[in-house]
Amino acid sequence: MTDQTSPPSQTSESWDSYWQGTGDIGAFTSGGASHPAIRAFWVEYFKSVQKKFNQPKIIDIASGNGAVIECALSVFAGQKESISSLDISASAIDNIQKRFPDVKGIVSDAGALSKDIGSFDIVTSQFGIEYAGFDAISESAKLVADKGQLAFLMHYESGSIHQECQQSLAAIVKLRRIKFIPLAIEMFDAGFKAIRGADRSIYENAARKLAPALGELEGIMKEYGTHVAGDTIVRLYNDVANVHQRIQHYEPNDVLNWLKKIDSELDAYISRMDSMCDSAITKDDFHKIESKLKEKGFEIVTADAFYVKGIASPMAWVLIANKV
Repeated sequence: MTDQTSPPSQTSESWDSYWQGTGDIGAFTSGGASHPAIRAFWVEYFKSVQKKFNQPKIIDIASGNGAVIECALSVFAGQKESISSLDISASAIDNIQKRFPDVKGIVSDAGALSKDIGSFDIVTSQFGIEYAGFDAISESAKLVADKGQLAFLMHYESGSIHQECQQSLAAIVKLRRIKFIPLAIEMFDAGFKAIRGADRSIYENAARKLAPALGELEGIMKEYGTHVAGDTIVRLYNDVANVHQRIQHYEPNDVLNWLKKIDSELDAYISRMDSMCDSAITKDDFHKIESKLKEKGFEIVTADAFYVKGIASPMAWVLIANKV
């Protein structure tokens, strides 16, 4: 069952499109946000509260792909539990419910939660609650039942994930600026026509126009690394080269539609990276969040940076608090 307590805002559209599963450009799926240490954190967390909450009511806020829910279900397997998933993206909720049919889905802005949602023993969020601003953290605190607990992992300003988001954003903005994809579309369109007897000079001219952009694309990979933006740049570079070498073996519509689809998603990708960077929390703001929770009657259990072995910068903020 899915509840829709408030309609998704326009700012959610880029995420909604991504969670529909149509994105050719990953939303930072290959970076720190999917690091095995993140999953390990949640598994250990749920194990630590398993005795206290034998049959817990759990809600995960800004669930995204349901990573936290998956960890909860793995730990509480065989026990009776009630799990809800809340996200501003209806597509994200649909995807989660397809994977976990027993999970209740709620489409809502985390910054404007309905009183009808109820109260929960455990309220969680992984890189999500901060997108809706500080008010969302106060709103989510209202969902915690007496003697319940909230547990958040939040973006750390200047941390490893934040830095990677900044690099991904800069790389994709440069990709957009050099017009590599429109120029590649122009070249392939002329190339396919030349194969079928059209004037070959038009294709050769389009290939010459693409060459400088190809060099700039190599420069982007040299500056930011080949894995930037979830391998999007290097994959695009290699795929265009491979298709060009064997152009006679491809269907024109398949190639041109593939490139047009990527080009159409660049703005949405930039929007997602922007929101990731903007939502990162400073040290001062993190302490303000702590103080706000204390004012609301919470006892802070953990409030610290989350480090991962082998990575110098913190990956996230960890905030765990009991409602007393």
